[in-house]
Amino acid sequence: MDRIPFGVSQFDSLIGGGSPPGSVVLLAGDAGAGAREFAYTSATINALGHVDSDLFELHYGPMDSHSDLPDEVHYVSFTANEPEIFDELTHTIDETLVGPAADAISFEDLSAEYFQLSPIPNDWYVEKRRTITDLGSSHDRRGVLEALGEYLSENAPGNLVVVDSLTDLSSLPDEQVDWNQMVMLLKGMKKAAKAWGGLILVLVAQEGLTERQMGALMSATDGTITFEWESGGNERARTMFVREYRGVLSRIEEESIIRFETEIQSDGLDISNVRKIR
Repeated sequence: MDRIPFGVSQFDSLIGGGSPPGSVVLLAGDAGAGAREFAYTSATINALGHVDSDLFELHYGPMDSHSDLPDEVHYVSFTANEPEIFDELTHTIDETLVGPAADAISFEDLSAEYFQLSPIPNDWYVEKRRTITDLGSSHDRRGVLEALGEYLSENAPGNLVVVDSLTDLSSLPDEQVDWNQMVMLLKGMKKAAKAWGGLILVLVAQEGLTERQMGALMSATDGTITFEWESGGNERARTMFVREYRGVLSRIEEESIIRFETEIQSDGLDISNVRKIR
């Protein structure tokens, strides 16, 4: 495949059909500005293409001749299980789309690894109570980064994977995951992704990150799409722009595109306006 669609049709059409395979893309944004909605749209629309071609064409349109759907769609969360993510999806996208699409999305909940060293009661994040056997094997726990790495090694090749989110990892105590480990994880992911040939979308909240930290995350990935609120008069608009992206940014620059205005509709995030520099 030449391109993997993001699932946001107008954006895909402007960049030649989607992302180059083997990419790790950072979706960085202010709260509510569209990064999470972009990830939800990517997962839902790509999954919909596997289960209902009529709905896919109605809400996405025809596929670019240079792009192919990922083989599978995976959604990894450090703090939420499948029903919780499904509820979040339906708060953004109409359930008539999310319902069938969810059948083609593999949800992975890493809550057990994420919360295991915290003081939070086990039954808050584990669906069944631990047995004597579980307690006996507790010394053989995986760390959350190890769990994520194993999951990606097994499921990322040829597929779309959403990782939700680096913000959760950065809030862990340093003895569990320090900043350097997180950046190293992204660098390793970027290297491995070239052989995997899929597309990995990694969510992170910009608030609370220094310029240096944001720069480190950007340099550790193939591309960064930033989502921000822009104020004008009495209105606020969601905006999106590509900060760095191999194989994509050059196409946007050829079109003199500087920024996209976005909106959230019943079928996910969409581009409402494209601004160009003349």
